[in-house]
Amino acid sequence: MSTPARSALDFTAVPWLLVASLVAMAPLAMHQPVWLSFFAGLMLAWSSWLWWKDQRLPGRWLLFLLVIAACAGVMLEFRTLLGRDAGVAMLVLFMSMKLLEVKSHRDAMVLITLAYFLLLTHYFYSQSIPTGIWLIFSLWVITSTLVRLHAGAGNERATVRYAGLLTLQALPFMLLLYLLFPRINGPLWGLPQDAHAGQTGLSETMQPGSIANLAQSGEIAFRVRFDREIPPKEKLYWRGPVMEDFDGNTWRPITGRLRNERIEKLSAPITYETTLEAHNQRWLLALEAPADLPPDVTLNGTLTANSRQAVTMRQRFRLSSSIDYRFNTEEDPAVLRRNLSLPPARDPQTRDLALRWREADPRPEQLINKALSLFAQEFYYTLRPPLLGPNSTDDFLFQTKRGFCEHYAAAFVILMRNAGIPARVVGGYQGGERNTVDGFLIVRQSDAHAWAEVWLENRGWVRIDPTAAVSPARIETGIIDALPAGEPLPGLIQIRSEWLRNIRHRWEAINNAWNQQILGYNPQRQRELLSRLGLPDTDWRSLTSILGLTCALLMATLTAWTLYQRPRIDPATRLWRKALRHLARRQVHCAPWETPLALAQRVEHEHPELSDRFKPVVAAYIEVRYGTQNNDLRTLRKAIAQLP
Repeated sequence: MSTPARSALDFTAVPWLLVASLVAMAPLAMHQPVWLSFFAGLMLAWSSWLWWKDQRLPGRWLLFLLVIAACAGVMLEFRTLLGRDAGVAMLVLFMSMKLLEVKSHRDAMVLITLAYFLLLTHYFYSQSIPTGIWLIFSLWVITSTLVRLHAGAGNERATVRYAGLLTLQALPFMLLLYLLFPRINGPLWGLPQDAHAGQTGLSETMQPGSIANLAQSGEIAFRVRFDREIPPKEKLYWRGPVMEDFDGNTWRPITGRLRNERIEKLSAPITYETTLEAHNQRWLLALEAPADLPPDVTLNGTLTANSRQAVTMRQRFRLSSSIDYRFNTEEDPAVLRRNLSLPPARDPQTRDLALRWREADPRPEQLINKALSLFAQEFYYTLRPPLLGPNSTDDFLFQTKRGFCEHYAAAFVILMRNAGIPARVVGGYQGGERNTVDGFLIVRQSDAHAWAEVWLENRGWVRIDPTAAVSPARIETGIIDALPAGEPLPGLIQIRSEWLRNIRHRWEAINNAWNQQILGYNPQRQRELLSRLGLPDTDWRSLTSILGLTCALLMATLTAWTLYQRPRIDPATRLWRKALRHLARRQVHCAPWETPLALAQRVEHEHPELSDRFKPVVAAYIEVRYGTQNNDLRTLRKAIAQLP
């Protein structure tokens, strides 16, 4: 069935729709499977080619088969058609295929509405400054397309300028909604279960190579602002999960243990504020050892600060820690027994070595020194260690002798347990880089680290970092100085040029300000702002009323300004347009280029029943506009009043 002529889409409007679809879909290609981005690009290219060649759009049966194939692909990729990733994939596919059936204004409006909605999904993946700039640009492009559909072909520059003016007029409303809309903790709507599946960070388990893979990322894990001087880098141990259970390959925390922390502070607490990126875990990566904790944060019995819920969005916490401390000098015997257990019949060479050390000198301090001396000889620190066999510790200690921090921490703990010393593995981050622009300490994923803890009588749990014996530079100056050239470190942290590093610091400081001031605008900060404006104790009802009143005043101001800026129309032109509206009700439309006399001739030919009453209107308008009685409008008004 053909599309009626009055609702058919203008041929020159299709490129606007293609560009609007492109800007709405393009950034999502970074977060979608390759095949899906290729399919959407293919649909966009096919639509462009059909328009360029002015060929007929594909039939409905072909589109139906494409929809079935696309839905099947999404189902196979995500195992569901629901959720964040699968839902966004469906929107991208439907939008790309909708281009192949755009024939009418209604189809074009559906496509533009879908483009507006698709812009919202970009914030599911990124809330950075470049994303915000791209969304404003995309909003401008899509609004230009909407204006073009209703204004028709003409001056493209005027269309784009008008859309830009509409976008600028929307900015005050955006600012008001941002400041006054009732804020809530967490997302505005409940995100599906897979919304946080792609977040990177330290895992709650450790295997050979797991931290080495994480250390190859230059992403920021968290930022810290100290109230006073930043402690020395070798003191910056940010504690995460404590792993006590070992099955021969994987280290895991013990769940369901009783809280039994007894901390003796040996130095004054250091106060700081940490801005933690979302990592979908409960631990807060506090500086050892946490002293004062914020509400809803507790210690879990192994000196790890845990939030009540997993950190699924960027959050700020104010903490204090004592760098010098004693922890659990009197420990539960069950805990000590658990930290001596090892899987049977594994790593016999390692067990024999530890037993020989113990027979020679059973003092714990001597056993620790022997293990550290072993690592200091003929062992290498690398992000690319060789693969290990079933007896991974034997292979590492007696054959490969190459590894990253998790290899040294795990081997050290296994040696200690075989020698009769309770020991466990601690995961977290070590060090950080001070940003010279804003003074924040930046801790990246490349600073991920693992170390060991041993329990000594009268001293409690004592931190031992075997990596420091192999590569002291890793602890004292950072990972970039600890690894040889050619290691797969992220290029971001390998920058040694001072001016390039300064540019990076400035950009990261801008991003930090964006995160702290814009994205960090939470309910508490909203209440503080309203209190400064003289509106304390506001709830969501009063806040909604204030928002509605303010938006109404702003709308009235913009309306008054628009009416004031409206071009003045002389009375004769206003009356002529009134006459044209009379004709439009009779399905008689005047083209912009059509003169009054030409219109009168066409009306006489196509609608003779209107001609007798319309001719006096044309004659009166021409007399007023071009004759000598250009100030007398009574005849023109009388003629218009006679129109049906």
